[in-house]
Amino acid sequence: MPRACRPAHALCLALLGAAATTAANAVAAAKAASTAAAAAPATALDCDLLFAGGRVVDGTGAPWFRADVCVAGDHIAAVGQLGEVRARRRIDASRLVVTPGFIDMLGQSEYNVLVDNRAASKITQGITTEITGEGSSIAPVNQRMIDEGKEVWAHYGVAPTWTTLREYWQAFKRARPAINLGTFVGAGGVRNLVIGESERPAAAAELAAMEQAVARAMEDGALGLSTSLQYVPDRFASTDEIIALAKVAARYGGSYITHQRSESYQIDASLDEVFRIAREARLPAQVYHLKAACRGMWGQMPHVLARLEAARAEGLDVSADQYPWTAGENGLDANLPLWVRDGGTDKMLARLADPAARARVRAELRKDDRSWENQYQCAGGGQGILIATVVNPALKKYEGKTVAEIAKAEGKDEVDVIMDLVAADRAHTANIVFIMDEQDVRAALRHPLVSLCTDSGAEAVDGIFGQEKSHPRAWASAPRILGHYVRDEKLLPLEEAVRKMTSLPASRMGLADRGIVRAGMAADLVVFDPATVRDVATYTDPLHYSEGIPYVAVNGQLVVDGGKITDARPGRPLYGPGYKP
Repeated sequence: MPRACRPAHALCLALLGAAATTAANAVAAAKAASTAAAAAPATALDCDLLFAGGRVVDGTGAPWFRADVCVAGDHIAAVGQLGEVRARRRIDASRLVVTPGFIDMLGQSEYNVLVDNRAASKITQGITTEITGEGSSIAPVNQRMIDEGKEVWAHYGVAPTWTTLREYWQAFKRARPAINLGTFVGAGGVRNLVIGESERPAAAAELAAMEQAVARAMEDGALGLSTSLQYVPDRFASTDEIIALAKVAARYGGSYITHQRSESYQIDASLDEVFRIAREARLPAQVYHLKAACRGMWGQMPHVLARLEAARAEGLDVSADQYPWTAGENGLDANLPLWVRDGGTDKMLARLADPAARARVRAELRKDDRSWENQYQCAGGGQGILIATVVNPALKKYEGKTVAEIAKAEGKDEVDVIMDLVAADRAHTANIVFIMDEQDVRAALRHPLVSLCTDSGAEAVDGIFGQEKSHPRAWASAPRILGHYVRDEKLLPLEEAVRKMTSLPASRMGLADRGIVRAGMAADLVVFDPATVRDVATYTDPLHYSEGIPYVAVNGQLVVDGGKITDARPGRPLYGPGYKP
């Protein structure tokens, strides 16, 4: 039983019972499949790929067992003691662990895979499927929204050829990525589509148009509705507006997923909003990248987890995901007060050119005002803010430096450094912010309801992505759990860690054919060395692939073979429950 729960705690027992139901059924089915496979004559099987004699951690949370895993085409054909079965490729896995492919609950690679279809930093850490679409999803968009991103498209060399999600899937399939991808439709993107980025309520006709956009996206294959309520324009949506859109997603069998409105001092009110949306829209809800995000909030994760447990005890289908790091990453402009960001980039830059507005920003960022998400204060000032990536080539020298270091070197005020970089890079600069406590991270990692996310797009050590810094979570979140927290720290059992990265996210997203090593399931598989798997990327030197994962298969094809990225690109769109071909 996870340390987060006390055996006598009735709520905890109910929680674990609910969370274990799917896993228990899966365990029984896996054992039955293994028995049937073991009993089958060898001549009945033809394996394109056979992982022989590995320690199978099947994703359900059940104890590992020794077995062969036979892959035929894009599916697992058998799991068991298969003897001398015919196999085009036999790999000795006797010293390795075989698991389902890892599922990233917030991957952010929907654009990146069009630029570089290898998804290199993801497949090398065992991630075979990404869920994405936070707040402002890849679609729907209009020409105004496309034009607003022209600097990014020019920098990376891929401009949108789509306006709807259905059209995006065509671009995805043409790009032939190495990973599978499913996406939510972002409520913030839909709001931008209909209203723009201004702070005002939606009129009745505008809300109706937004509901129609969500309905179309659900029929185009979205998994549900997402929000990113710390950022513009999502921040301007009322709870009632979100509920109205969530009800549309619910009609199609979708779920709700959110970067909640506050991850710091207003987190209780923010959780109340998440639970209200789940309750009134009658759909499952998921909290993105769960954290207690501010120095004054450190130590509050057990309280947050208890609130999730209480909501489940009430009958709400809620859960969360997390990346195993103490720093987050977002846009540098997220440090600025909301009024500065109101109305979009051009209006923000005009304010940053106004001396009176800049003076107001300096005063507000230095004030310990807990009524808004003051990221600058939460990070402890400029020493807790690291510049990750820029788009403007003239600013490359700042990558990998803290705001405090830049301010000291240039003799400037830290807040002026933030405003100047936001203006010079037209709000494209990303920063890494050190806002979490290790003990809070560990508490969430132990909890049975918290699955894996990276909250980062795919990166690479070469090509255009190799020319910029990034967060190590993009490179090494799964190996950090397996190596550091499971093997070295013994924070949680291997079987539980794998469950939280495979069958738990698969069940949350309705991916019925993924997340478990079982005959008939899609052949997304990870084969790693439990003694050597580890994260290598760091905050200041992130461009390193993880180690100890020699084989990764996506839909039956090896995308990592002997530790090397192959030419296989077998990734597929994973459509939501409302998809209409």
